[in-house]
Amino acid sequence: MRMFINEPVERMDRPYARRWWTLLVLCLSLLMIVMANTALTVAAPSMTQDLGLTSTDLQWVIDGYTIPYSALMLLFAAIGDKYSRRGALVLGLVLFGGGAIWGSLVDSATGVIAARAVMGVGAALIMPATLSLLAATFPRAERTKAITLWAGTAGLAIAAGPLIAGMLLESFSWQSTFLINVPVIAVAIVGAFVLVPPSKATNAPRIDYVGGLLSVVWIAALVFTLIEAPHGWDAKAVTGTVIGVVGLVAFVLWELHHPHPLLDPRRFADRAFTGANIAVVLFLLAVFGAFYYLTQHLQFVLQYDALETGIRMLPLAGAVFAGSALTGYLTPRIGMKATIVAGMVGGTLALALLTQVDKSSSYGDFVAPLIALGLAIGLALSPCTDAIMGAFPEEELGVGSAVNDTSQELGGAIGIAILGSLLSTSYSSNLSDATAGSELPADALNQAQDSVAAGYGVAEGIGDQARQLAEQAARATDPQQAAQFQEQAGQLANGAHKMADAVGSSFADAVAHTSLVGAAILGVGALSVAFLLPGKGRGAKAGAEGTTKAGNGIKSSAALEKEPEFARTNS
Repeated sequence: MRMFINEPVERMDRPYARRWWTLLVLCLSLLMIVMANTALTVAAPSMTQDLGLTSTDLQWVIDGYTIPYSALMLLFAAIGDKYSRRGALVLGLVLFGGGAIWGSLVDSATGVIAARAVMGVGAALIMPATLSLLAATFPRAERTKAITLWAGTAGLAIAAGPLIAGMLLESFSWQSTFLINVPVIAVAIVGAFVLVPPSKATNAPRIDYVGGLLSVVWIAALVFTLIEAPHGWDAKAVTGTVIGVVGLVAFVLWELHHPHPLLDPRRFADRAFTGANIAVVLFLLAVFGAFYYLTQHLQFVLQYDALETGIRMLPLAGAVFAGSALTGYLTPRIGMKATIVAGMVGGTLALALLTQVDKSSSYGDFVAPLIALGLAIGLALSPCTDAIMGAFPEEELGVGSAVNDTSQELGGAIGIAILGSLLSTSYSSNLSDATAGSELPADALNQAQDSVAAGYGVAEGIGDQARQLAEQAARATDPQQAAQFQEQAGQLANGAHKMADAVGSSFADAVAHTSLVGAAILGVGALSVAFLLPGKGRGAKAGAEGTTKAGNGIKSSAALEKEPEFARTNS
C-alpha cells in the first residue's frame, strides 16, 4: 500500500475505502479553525493584561481573523474546485499553522492582529475545502451522515475552545492557545496526504476572478460595517455600508451576465436553498450572540475562571452530539424541513429560558438553556448544510461549501453586532438606573458602563481605596483621625459592595432582555423558514424546479440522484 494517496477520487470506480478516515482529517481541520475564535473568549483577559490591549485593539484581534476568513471563502473555494481541493486544504493548514506560530512569538497588539489575519486567510482556504472534499469523497447514500458528523464537530468546537484554552491558561500564558494548534495542524497535514484523496472539478470553467474580487469587497465591507456600527454610525461605518451595498449590487449584476458566474444569484429562486441559507444565518445569529454574553456572565458575574468556564460549557457540547444523533434518525423519517424548524424552535426555547436570568441566578439556571441550545445546533445545522450542498453540481462543491460557511460567518457577525450592541446598551442603561442617587463620580460611571469587566474594575478600585484608608486608620496615632479614616473606609467598602451588586444585576437584566430579543428574532425566523422550505416529498421537485430556473446547466441534487452512478463522478 502506498504511503500517500494520489489517485483522484473522481477516477475511482467505487467509493473510497478509507473515506471515514478522510472525514477524521477533515473534522480535525475544522475543529482548529472554529476553536481559534471560541478559545479567544477566555484567553482575551490574559492577552489584554500582558500586551496592554485597548478595547479597540482587542476588537481587531478578533476581527483581524473574521474579516479575511469570511471575505475570501467564495473565491478560494472556486480556485480549489478548479485546481485542487486537497491542495487548498494543505495550503490553508500551512498558513494557519504559520500564523499560529507567529502569534505565539509577537509581543504587540499589531503583531497579534497580523498573525490572526494570516490565520484567517488560512481558514478561508480550509473551511470550504473540508466540506467540498467530504462531498466529493462520500457517495450520496452516506453523505448526510458524514455532514452530520462534520456539523457536530463545528458545534463541539464552540464548547471545546473555552475548555482547552482554560486548561492551558491554568499553567501557561496566552501564547499556549496559539501553539496548541501547531501539533494538531502538523497531524492534519500528514493525514491530508496519507488519507485524503486528491479531488477537483472534472469540468470546471474558467474562474470568474472579477466576480471573486467583487465578492471579497462586498463581504469584507459588510462584516466591517457589522463590527463598526454598534459603536456608532461614524464615517467608518457609513463608508463600509456604502462600499458593501455598491459592491453587492455590482456583484449581482456581474454574476447575472457572466457565462460562468462564481455564484449564480438565480440559485436563490430555489426555496430549499434560500430557506436553508436564511436558517443558517438566523440560527448562527442566535448561537454566537448567546455564546458572546453567556461566557461573559459565567466569567464576570458568577466569577468562574477560564477553566471553570470551559467545563461549564460542556453540557452544550454533549447536547450537540445528542442533537446530531437525533438528526440522523429524524431527517429520513420526518424530512429536512421538520428537522430544521425543530432546531430553530429549540434555539428559540433556549433563549426564552435565558429571559429568566436575574442577579440571583446560579450556574444551575444555565444548564437547561445550554442543553436546549446544543440540541438545537445538532438538529438544525447538518440538514441546512446538506440542503445547501445539494443545490450544487460536482464542479462547484467548493463554492457550495463556501456559501454555507459564509452564511455561518455572516450570521455570527450579525449576532454579535446586533445582540452584542443591545446587550451593551441595556447594561449601560440598567447601571445608570441602579446607581442613580449614589455619589459615584460621573467619570467612574462612564468607565463602568463600558463593559461588565470595566464595571467590576470600578467596584474593585473603590474597594482598594477602602483598604488603603483602613490601613491608614490602623497606622494613625490620633484616635480621632483613625476613627475618621475608619468611617470613610467603611463607607467606601459599602459603596464597593453596592457597585459590584449593581454591575451584576445590571448585566443579568441585560442578558434577560437581550435573550428576549434574540428569541423573538429566531422565532420569527423559524416561521419564515417553515414557509420557505418545501415539505417532505416535495423537496426534490422544488429543488429541480429551482435549479432549472437558475439556468446555466445547473443540476439539483435530486437530478443527480437519478443519474447512473458512473455519470455522477462521485458527486
